[in-house]
This record gives sequence, structure tokens and C-alpha cells, in this order.
Amino acid sequence: MDVVALGELLIDFTENGMSAQGNPLFEANPGGAPCNVLAMLSRLGHKTAFVGKVGQDFFGQQLENAIREVGIDASGLRRDPEVHTTLALVHNTPDGDRDFSFYRNPGADMMLREDELPESLIQEARIFHFGTLSMTHEGVRQATKKAIRIAKEAGALISFDPNLREPLWNSLEDAKEQVLYGLGQCDILKISDNEIQWLSGEQDFDAGVRWIRARFSIPLILVSMGRDGSRAYYQDKIVEVKPFLQPTTIETTGAGDTFCACVLHYILLHGLQELTETDLWVMLRYANAAASIITTRKGALRVMPKPEEIKRLLDNAAL
Repeated sequence: MDVVALGELLIDFTENGMSAQGNPLFEANPGGAPCNVLAMLSRLGHKTAFVGKVGQDFFGQQLENAIREVGIDASGLRRDPEVHTTLALVHNTPDGDRDFSFYRNPGADMMLREDELPESLIQEARIFHFGTLSMTHEGVRQATKKAIRIAKEAGALISFDPNLREPLWNSLEDAKEQVLYGLGQCDILKISDNEIQWLSGEQDFDAGVRWIRARFSIPLILVSMGRDGSRAYYQDKIVEVKPFLQPTTIETTGAGDTFCACVLHYILLHGLQELTETDLWVMLRYANAAASIITTRKGALRVMPKPEEIKRLLDNAAL
């Protein structure tokens, strides 16, 4: 198994026009950062598996069907007979960013227990990926920490994307504590521009990475900067690659997840040792290209870019 991810699987209700009565219409898209990452990795030919929980309801069945459709192993997906599948309403703001409203108190994704972990599946993973949405509440937090321990003991690389969603935390202090825990566990960190500024208190990303490195030894740190592209920090190397801005961008849902998946794809092929500046540039350029394509589509999990689409964009940009 190439990558096992643990975390939230939910329905993203994304805006899709207005009704004849002038009411906003929402489309029920399968979502959740970990499965978006896995969907892209599956698209790139990797074996992937998901660990998490949905409700024993219509949306839970929709989500299970969706991840199976895109080639993700769903044997680690649990169903909760009492708590409904988690829902999120995603509102696109005028500047192209997103505002989230969650229906999750409780939601099935936060009900995963330690005794429900598929230990042998996790032990098979070359990379284990997680975020902080599975660390907002005590039960699922303990399950997440146990899964990380199992993966580390089996020799997996650990990948972490904080994916901070403020409304889901009792306090930002609690959020920070769990993000710091994740930083202490991972070999690969993907963090967004606003997350690193919030965490470190530094507006400059290089200074933010120095803040992290003063506390944790993380071999590869990636900062996604939206319209400004991305950076990789590896040993003493810093590589920045500009974005591929698309005139047909409609929303940014899944862009960071697509980027993260392409980084993991590169590491699965080439390893984490002795990466050169050229290696990092190639990795970031591919990841930026894939992320830009997903911004032209509604939703993410079911519509990840194909390798040939990414290649076409890269080839055209080189002309």
C-alpha cells in the first residue's frame, strides 16, 4: 500500500448558481482533505486506502461509493449507526477564498475510536497522511495518535497537512497544541501561507519556517501560497515556483490537497533522501500545475486532473 490517510470524509455543499426563486443552489460534493489527497494519488497510479467514519445514512453511502469509484480502498471506512455524516457548507467569497459552515456537533467523522483502526492496513503504508480535523475531539484524537504510532513503528514516512478550520475548534489554543503535536510527528509538512503566519507569528514565510525548524526536525516543508505559488524547504535549500494562474478558475476547493498529493507522488517515486534544487523545482512545478487545474472544476474528489492533462499544461507553459 502506497499511502494510507486518516481523517474526515464529508459532504461539501458548494454553491452552484441560483434557483428561479432567487435562492442559492448547493451541490452535494464528496469532500474532506485526506480523501482528496488519496483521490489524486490514485489518479497518478498509486495504491491508496482511507481510514475514517461516516454515518449509516444516505450521505455516508454516497461517500463510500465515491471513494471506491476513484480507486481508494474503503476497507478502513467505518459506519456509525447513531451519528450522521458530517456536512459542510462552502461559501465562495468575492476574493475567491472560501468560508466554511460545518454541521458536526457531533458528526460521524469525529466518532472514530482506537479499537476501530485497521492496524494491518496502516502497517502496510509507505506513507501515512493526516491532518488536524481528526484531532478536534478526544476520542478521534486518540485514534489518530495511535494510528501514527502504528505507522511509524512499521517504518512509514509521516505526512501532515494541518488544514486548520477555525470553527471546528473549542479554542485556537487547543488547535495550536494539536498542530504542534503533528509537527513533532511528521517527515513531510504541507502548510498554507495563512497557517504558518498564524502558528509562528511571523509574516515572512522564511522566518516562519525557521520558527518551526527551531522546534522540530522536519526533512521537507512545503508552503502553499495560493496565487503566489509554492515553496519547498529542504536541508539548506529553498526553492520557489510560480503558480499556473487559470483564467477559468471558479473555486479553490481541493487545490492544496491536489498539491500535497503530487508532492507525495514525487516522494513515492524518488524518496526523501538527497533531493537537489532541480528535484524540488520539478516536484513543485508539477504540483502547482495539478493544483491549478482543480481550481477550474467544482468539487475535487471525483474530478482530479489526469496525468496527461498535467503534462499538457506543463508542455504548453514551456513553449
